Amino acid sequence: MSIFSLPKTHFSSISTLVLAAFVGLTVFVSCAPAKSQTATPTPPAAPAKPAFVQWDKKMTDLGTVKKGEKRTLFFEYTNTSSEEIQIEIVDACECTKVDFPRGVIAPGGKGRLNVVFDSSEKEAAETIGINVVFKNIGPDGNPRIEVVEYKFDIAK
Repeated sequence: MSIFSLPKTHFSSISTLVLAAFVGLTVFVSCAPAKSQTATPTPPAAPAKPAFVQWDKKMTDLGTVKKGEKRTLFFEYTNTSSEEIQIEIVDACECTKVDFPRGVIAPGGKGRLNVVFDSSEKEAAETIGINVVFKNIGPDGNPRIEVVEYKFDIAK
């Protein structure tokens, strides 16, 4: 006798039996103890390489500046690398004039960027970046570049 020739009452018994088996299996699987999951320990991070140069500060807040006013500021740095360093070029907004050391700075030596900001052409608050490009080449084969910044608000 095939399932297709069973009376309808047998179908309801079979479907009830299948449903009961499914529910039982679901309860059994969901109540089974979870496998213990052990976290794979993360290897300790390699010690960070010291910075190429260490800045006394990388951001200066000039506060509120009157339009047309000139402000002077500076950024000092220390050569923390094991090689002599030398700045090739310094790039900033045309409102910013930067005087920088042209010579070589030995490991442990210090340098200073002297900056003059002229707010004559400024209409709104801004953050100005100063890109310092060194002659030294980084591990990626490109010149080492450091960025220092200053910000200001304009009083009208």
